[in-house]
Order: sequence, then C-alpha cells, then structure tokens
Amino acid sequence: MKTNIGLLLTKRAQICPNREAIVEFERDRRFSFSELNARANRVANALLDKGIRPGDRVASLLKNSVEFVETYFAVAKIGAVMVPVNWRLVAAEIAYILQDSGAKAVVYDSDFDAAVTALHSGEHGELAVAQWIRRENGDAGTPDWALDYEALTAASPVTEPPIGAWDDDNLFIMYTSGTTGRPKGAVHSHEGMLWSQLTSMSTSDMRDGDRWLLALPMFHVGCLSPTSLLVHRGGAGVIMRELDLGAMFRCIAQEKVTIFMAVPALLQFMLMMPEREQYDMSSVRWIATGAAPVPVSLLHEFDALGVRIFQAYGLTESCGPGTLLLPEDAEAKVGSCGRPQMHTDIKIVDSAGNTIPMGSDQPGELLVGGRHLMKEYWNNPKATAETIRDGWLHTGDICTWDSEGFVTICDRMKDMIISGGENIYPAELENVLAACPEVQEAAVIGVPSQKWGETPLAIIVPTPGTSPTTESLKAYCKQNLAGYKVPQLFELVDSLPRNPSGKLLKPQLRERFPGPAPF
Repeated sequence: MKTNIGLLLTKRAQICPNREAIVEFERDRRFSFSELNARANRVANALLDKGIRPGDRVASLLKNSVEFVETYFAVAKIGAVMVPVNWRLVAAEIAYILQDSGAKAVVYDSDFDAAVTALHSGEHGELAVAQWIRRENGDAGTPDWALDYEALTAASPVTEPPIGAWDDDNLFIMYTSGTTGRPKGAVHSHEGMLWSQLTSMSTSDMRDGDRWLLALPMFHVGCLSPTSLLVHRGGAGVIMRELDLGAMFRCIAQEKVTIFMAVPALLQFMLMMPEREQYDMSSVRWIATGAAPVPVSLLHEFDALGVRIFQAYGLTESCGPGTLLLPEDAEAKVGSCGRPQMHTDIKIVDSAGNTIPMGSDQPGELLVGGRHLMKEYWNNPKATAETIRDGWLHTGDICTWDSEGFVTICDRMKDMIISGGENIYPAELENVLAACPEVQEAAVIGVPSQKWGETPLAIIVPTPGTSPTTESLKAYCKQNLAGYKVPQLFELVDSLPRNPSGKLLKPQLRERFPGPAPF
C-alpha cells in the first residue's frame, strides 16, 4: 500500500466519520473527522485552482488552529510541500526561510499582517511567492494583493483532490537553526512521517479515542507529529492557540484531555499555579516531555496526581523519535533519556567513528537510525553530507550508555542552548550582536536557569567610546531576533579568551561565568 499522509484523514473519515477530530478550545470550534476531511479538501482544491502543483512549497505562518491542521492535510493530499514557519521570528528571519524554500504560496494569520506586508513589499528581498492567503483573525480587511482564506475555501468543492505524492516524496520542510546562524530546512517524506507515527504509537501508551492537548506551537515537530498521529490513531486534537496556564487547566478539565506534551519548565509552572486545584485533572493519563531531564521530586508530584511522565529525546531531523524513558524506569535512571524507541536504532561512536559498547563509561556522539529520519537539508548538500553518513543521523550530542542500554546526554557538540524547550544557537546571536555599533566582540554561552533549564548569556567587548547597557543591548537584539532568542543576561569584559590561532575558548568563558541565572 502506498503512503500519502493526507489520505490518512480520508481513511479516518471513512472509518469513524462522526467521531470528534479537532477542537479549538478558545473559540469552541468542533469538527468531526468527516467535517475536517471536507474542510481539508476545500483547501486542497483551492490551492490547485490557484496553480499550486506537486512539489511546490506552501509556507504556513499560522498559530495553532483548525486552519493549520486542514492546510497541512490539504497540502499533503495534492503533493505540495508544507513549510511551517515559526511565527515568533521577525520579518527578516521569515524572509530567509521563504527565499531558501522557494515558497510559492503563504497561508498566514492576520495577526502577522505587519510582517507579511513588509515581506510582500520586498523590504526584505525578492520572494517567489505568487499567492498570499490571509486568514482573518480580527476586523481589518484583506489587502487587494492577498486572498481571503474563508472566501477562497468556501467557494471550493469538497470532493477528494487528485493525490499528488507518495512514499518518499517530500511532505514538509521544517527549518531548524544551525551553528552558522542560518536555519537549515529538514526535509521529511510521507513515508518518514508514517514511520514516525508508527514508532510513537508502538513505544508509548496511545489508545483509541485519546484526547491530546496541542498547546505547543504546531511549527515544532513535537506538535506537528502528534497532530498527524491523532488522525492515524483516531484520537482528538484539542487545540490551544497560544499557551496560557490558566486556560490550560480549564481546557484539560472541560475537554477531558488524556495526553499532552510539555517541557519540564512547564511542568514546574503547572504545579506552582495555586488555581490548579480548582480543576479536575483526573482524565490526564500521561505527559510526554523533553528538552531536559525531569527531577525525581517532580516525578513524585505528578505520580501523586495519577499522571505518568514519558521523557523523550528527539530531533527535528528525526521527525521526533529518538529515545524514550518510560515511567517505570524514570526514578532508577534519573538523568537518562531512555532507550531507543521502536523502529529506531542508535549507536554511540568515538571521534574515529568506532562504536562504543554499552556499559562503557566512555562518552561519544549519539547516532540515530530509522526510516523516520529526514531525507536531507533543503538546498544544503554539504550540511546533509556532514549530518547523514551511511544512513546514520549524527546528532552532535555527546552521551554515554549503560549496560542496560539507557542513554544519558552529557554535552552538545554544537553548543546549542535549550531554553524553555526552544533551541537557541549561540552563533546566530553572536552574528546579530557583532553588527551592533556598541559591540566590538560577542560570545554567547548557556547558563543554568531554574525557570528555563538554560538561558543565553552574552559576553560583550564594548566598542571603544561606547557604554552599552543591558537595556540598550536587549533593545538592539529585539529588532533583529525572535523574542525567545534575545539574551536576558549580559556581561561586559575587556577581551575574549582565544587560542594562538584566534579560536574563541568558550570553556574558559563557562568557567568564568558558570551561572546560574537569577531566574
């Protein structure tokens, strides 16, 4: 049987047409699988009518919504390629993704009118975008150079569109920041997503009719993959447009949520909310988490609530799956990210590429294998060749594994900072800071944060004759970076440590500024 992810929705609508498929909590919008499939078909036929063809890239600048979900399945059906864009990015950052992907259409929320208007005007360079499709989320009108999403789709038929892609054809390109400061587009296929779903379903406790709270941004693989998985498994997606803890508790109670995903920082925030005791969380069976190990004390507190914690390690490049620490192993193996998931292989290698056996204390690089790996980095054969070698994804993460096969991450070769579940790459921040008139040199490291896990610290050598402040440097960064990337901590120094060849010695900076952050 050939695989097209869009056809999963068609099939699910045939099997249980009247079962609830999607709920948009804030607006109380509810659609059955039959209704969701019809809406996806309208989007698909509208895109075909506007000239979108198999292989064309369709970018989405949408917050979590029914429209995001139906656009994803519509694009999959007709064989176009979804490019989910992080809506936290500024216009210049979005422009690079649209240019690199060669997106022919952009579906966007009116929340982002200002950024999209700047993009359309050419302020950030020429784009290949032929169709701007605006989803109204307010009272302002759609500009004459854009199409109204509701009007466009309402005028399109609900008939099944011709299927335009199968198996190894491209399904989506998800951009993830790289150490050079330029994001790289991880290309995933229909078959790769299918194996990602099969891996997740067969390793964790997924059940028919589960209700998964989709509160993390859908432009992340950690939310896009469950969105797709729920259709495959016959569960309902309960969407929150943006994460708000008070609304989250109400949503869990009212919608009888059984599963959701959260970073450890969010789990901690949940327990700190006094109003949580007002809401019934008894429907929640388990929570998936990642980005950092969960402390034993936190595990105990959720266990007292009858909630199990599945701790996952995964990557955008692996379409999610990597390793999983099951609840029954969590206390004995605290700090570990578990064993490889079903349909996923791992190995750990030394600097010469030799496999390190289980039970060795020797750290090495974690490699991931499986049919759910990305195909390539879009338009970047050099980075692809560096990352995927002999069928193995080189993660850049240094780890050990014990005699029972449990993996523990020790460090990151690429210096990536994970702050509140978001990946932040120091090189990107350093490139921005280097262009600031008040900055002669800049280095960024991660320091521990009780609230966020890690937070970026920018170490600045001021330009002679200037007196930069935390406020002035933050203001500059906010103009050029998404808000979650902006450093909150700055240190001014006379010089940065370098070796004789000029290479920056970040280990010395980490020793000098060990943290923790005061928040």
